[in-house]
Amino acid sequence: MPNFPLAFLKRNPDKYFLLLCFLFPTLLLGSLSSFRSSNFPETSFLGPPAIVTEVVLRSPAATEMGRLKGSSLGATSSEEDDPFPSVKERRIPICIFFRNARLVLKFDELGREIAQIALPAALALTADPIASLVDTAFIGQIGPVELAAVGISIALFNQVSRIAIFPLVSVTTSFVAEEDTIGRVSSETQESECLEACSMENAENKELIPQNESSDHPSESVRISSCNVSKFEQMPSRRHIPSASSALVIGSVLGFLQAIFLISVAKPLLNFMGVRSDSPMLTPAQQYLTLRSLGAPAVLLSLAMQGVFRGFKDTKTPLYATVVGDVTNIILDPLFIFVFHLGVRGAAIAHVISQYVISLILLWRLMKQIDLLPPSIKHLQFGRFLKNGFLLLMRVVAVTFCVTLAASMAAHLGPTSMAAFQVCLQVWLAMSLLADGLAVAGQAILASAFANKDYKKATETASRVLQLGLLLGLALAVLLGVGMHFGARLFTRDVSVLHVISIGIPFVAATQPINALAFVFDGINFGASDFAYSAYSMVAVAAVSILCLFILSSSHGFIGIWIALTIYMSLRAFAGFWRIGTGKGPWKFLWS
Repeated sequence: MPNFPLAFLKRNPDKYFLLLCFLFPTLLLGSLSSFRSSNFPETSFLGPPAIVTEVVLRSPAATEMGRLKGSSLGATSSEEDDPFPSVKERRIPICIFFRNARLVLKFDELGREIAQIALPAALALTADPIASLVDTAFIGQIGPVELAAVGISIALFNQVSRIAIFPLVSVTTSFVAEEDTIGRVSSETQESECLEACSMENAENKELIPQNESSDHPSESVRISSCNVSKFEQMPSRRHIPSASSALVIGSVLGFLQAIFLISVAKPLLNFMGVRSDSPMLTPAQQYLTLRSLGAPAVLLSLAMQGVFRGFKDTKTPLYATVVGDVTNIILDPLFIFVFHLGVRGAAIAHVISQYVISLILLWRLMKQIDLLPPSIKHLQFGRFLKNGFLLLMRVVAVTFCVTLAASMAAHLGPTSMAAFQVCLQVWLAMSLLADGLAVAGQAILASAFANKDYKKATETASRVLQLGLLLGLALAVLLGVGMHFGARLFTRDVSVLHVISIGIPFVAATQPINALAFVFDGINFGASDFAYSAYSMVAVAAVSILCLFILSSSHGFIGIWIALTIYMSLRAFAGFWRIGTGKGPWKFLWS
């Protein structure tokens, strides 16, 4: 009798999935709705919370932003100046999750801005895995040994790259968005001051020139009318953004260090990954890893530039560059592999060339917008990058360890469970790419809004991307719950593996709303430059999740692993929910 729920799950995974899929969102929204209505009956369910614009700024750059904005905008309304709103005007931070919920699918100005950032970002994130699948298909034509060798080398290369990529891109996006916003407001302030000075100068000159002599002195009128033009021509056409220059330097250095490291210790690393010295996979794996490591500088540099473009809210340029690079890879693969008979070396060379193509395109586009070289080395922000980058590095290690440990636990259950787990895990993670697009949009818009002290837009953006994330997660849950029963046969035809996959499908599908919210919360925290909380909360989540993995995998096997992963993602989502819902850190203004 105590094992009845697990036995029911094994016999009826479909019914269990429907229960999880529809009961969880209903209970979540229902409980939050009743909490708000019972505690705040005077507020409408969808009413917007009152926003105040006074909050302690987060950086010296933002302080300068406040000075510029204050000098250019002048006096504000009495409502905004009142630091003590009435009781009816006060809201609790948790109300942010329901703000303007009816407008979640409205294609208004905010909706268009989110779509213009999220859709290209999601497409760019999915383009590389698709190209990797095509790459794998070509390599598979060489032989099974080469395919296995390349698979191990790619996994090793990606694992090492991930340590630097995630902190670099996330920190760059937030810092560039903040500095770009400050720079634009500063430019607008200078422009308005120039216009005001020119208008005063024109007025003084007109007073000095008699009306009856104005026609006799056309040069004076020309000089007056050209005042604005001459002053605007002195303004620089390209901007200097210290964070962008710092990111490019750090990305290049990390890329070269990664290349040297992988080339120097390729064989020991492959041995650590399980490729023995007498294995036929060692030679092709070492050849592929060594050659592909030559592209590490291009990979890190291109991703640093992608972070810069994301900070500009431009995800189309990285998408175009990524597509061109991936198409180049797909074209060169058969040429180098089959025409020039280079085998796995040809596949590695094609991939390296494609990465440098992406870097050159992004560099060419970036040089048209900003000055890449700083005025002096003092303008580089290495300390700020390293501090926040180290925090996110802690986060990456915690996330990677949890997922790797789960895979290790599945491997101990046998080849059948491991094969089923890999299929479920890859689908589970692949769906996160769509939510990552929303996370990128939320991060870029929020970083700009916080720098601009536009807390109304920050609130609206956080609300909208969270609501869109929940809807996306529900849609993916239904899609995977139905589609994986038929699509699982694309991965394997083994009956025993398919049976174990059917047990994992309810977890893969039903956790999609939780996963989507967790990833969107990450983007929101990064947009608010709340890197310390993101790192420390993830370490705490990982500690609890690792304990759950050990206990549940030993007691309930395959199901226990997925229960532990569900707890892991739920805790990630709860950490973001808690930070905003309680109005802590950069979200203190939500209490006003």
